[in-house]
Amino acid sequence: MTDARLAFEDFTPGRRFAFAQRTLTADEIVAFAQEFDPQPMHLDEAAGRASILGGLAASGWHTSAVMMRMLYEAYIAGSTSEGSPGVDVMEWKRPVLAGDTLGGHCEVLEARVSRSRPEIGIVRIRAMVTNQRGETVALCEFTHMMRLAEKGADHAHG
Repeated sequence: MTDARLAFEDFTPGRRFAFAQRTLTADEIVAFAQEFDPQPMHLDEAAGRASILGGLAASGWHTSAVMMRMLYEAYIAGSTSEGSPGVDVMEWKRPVLAGDTLGGHCEVLEARVSRSRPEIGIVRIRAMVTNQRGETVALCEFTHMMRLAEKGADHAHG
């Protein structure tokens, strides 16, 4: 049995991949903050309430890390991913508070074959993370490199 994988050819402009939902707990927010972003609003409920964020809030970097996991589960794990050369846009639109449930989707904006490496496709993607109220909490645009399908290989055929 052949392992069908999403290859460059499956990333056509307009294609969307839905994110699985995930609820962030206070313990997760604090643990991430203690390690990577120990600002008071990320470590303590009272400090968060006293800030402009309105409660114990995930670091934007924590939200970005959760989005990365969502991207991985939505399409990267089952693809011919060769990584990304970088992120062009990363915006944190609203605070993510303890107890918020995140979801959303990503969408292919454009795709082309690399001029210098014709076995690789360059895919531009926009990812939007939303909360349980449907409000956008994070927006990211980036480039993803995907291998083209091997001739005769089984791939997912988006």
